[in-house]
Amino acid sequence: MSLDTQLRFRSESVAAFSQANQEPEWFREKRLAALQAAAVLPLPALEKTKIDNWNYDQFEPFQTEAKVDDIEKLDDVVKEQIDTTAAQNLLVQKNASPVFAYISDELKGQGVIFSDLASALREHGDLVQQYYLKAVGFDEHKLTALHTALVNGGVFLYVPKGVEIAEPLQAVFEVAGDGAFLCPHVLVVAEANSRVAYVDTFVSAAGKRMVANSIVEVFVGAGAKVQVASVRSLGSEVHDYTFRRAIVERDGRMEWVLGEMNDGNSVANNTTVLSGSGAIANTKTINVGTGSQRQNLTSQVQHIGTHSESEMLSKAVMRDEAVTILNGITKIEKGAEKANGSQAENILMLSEHARGDANPILLIDEDDVKAGHAASVGRINEESIYYLMSRGITRKEAERLIILGFLEPVVAEIPLAEVKARLRQALERKLNR
Repeated sequence: MSLDTQLRFRSESVAAFSQANQEPEWFREKRLAALQAAAVLPLPALEKTKIDNWNYDQFEPFQTEAKVDDIEKLDDVVKEQIDTTAAQNLLVQKNASPVFAYISDELKGQGVIFSDLASALREHGDLVQQYYLKAVGFDEHKLTALHTALVNGGVFLYVPKGVEIAEPLQAVFEVAGDGAFLCPHVLVVAEANSRVAYVDTFVSAAGKRMVANSIVEVFVGAGAKVQVASVRSLGSEVHDYTFRRAIVERDGRMEWVLGEMNDGNSVANNTTVLSGSGAIANTKTINVGTGSQRQNLTSQVQHIGTHSESEMLSKAVMRDEAVTILNGITKIEKGAEKANGSQAENILMLSEHARGDANPILLIDEDDVKAGHAASVGRINEESIYYLMSRGITRKEAERLIILGFLEPVVAEIPLAEVKARLRQALERKLNR
């Protein structure tokens, strides 16, 4: 079977988009190689979730949008995610186009690069090439291959050695319109002893049969600290696929704070590789499942370096007929002596028709380590409800307070006040349906 009959995308259109964006030859070659691979690679094998009938290739990949020169001209759904009254380091992408960008002169003067991916390829192509697809290979499965072939934007964030950025940098990604496709590649590079926090939000406007397929690659240098926070609030018409991976060198620290608040079907895999001695990973994830949506969310840490530490916490609230699979995987390789890994998955059920599966997994190939896991799936404690009602609080409000308290340890970690507020609003919206 030929490529053009197996997939809806032609190499000519991919090459034309690459040429229009003045991408370097090596990047175009990766696109075309990935397109060939996508024709034969299987979909990812997911625990207890079949995605064969999900939408992963029925869209128009290169829908372009006009740039705006004023933050007030951004779509309302985007402006809700940002502080429009203050200058901030911000990138906004809509469908296949970067539509707004601002980076302060102060950061530029420190050698920081915070750019949309297309501009970074034109202006810093050699630097991007050092890291692009070095953490996530395009040939891992059909979805990573499709992403690489059809990538239509993203972010390149580079922090030089020893530079510490006090304020978080933010990106907003919007998908809108029938058959729209959002395919950003986020590349974060923090050199030795640097500090940075990056926050992004994913939102959607009106449209049908929309797809988001994103990859995030993070490289944490020796002694560096990186925090990545992401809140995804895509609508029910969006199928969302996310693959994140970080590689952490000696004494580096990687922190993930993830709010999976989509209304549609979602797949997310978040992996941290602790390659250096003393490397640390901390991953916190929350999600709320409503309606009939299906979600498969995996958090994973691979310990390679000695004295490495990891902690993973995943919390989910399920209602209606939603189904969520939470997978936690701690892998300690042979030679990772004195490694310490812990994980916990907790699911709170609000409906007898909802289903949540918590799957903690420990894979240990070294003796001199510590590792532990915990998992729970259950309903709201009636004693807690009774206690709050005895203080004059209604049952509905008591349930709300317990649920928000259950999720707050993750919500509180979001580093931007505007994003934290929007996450809490998204929680209220999903829980009050």
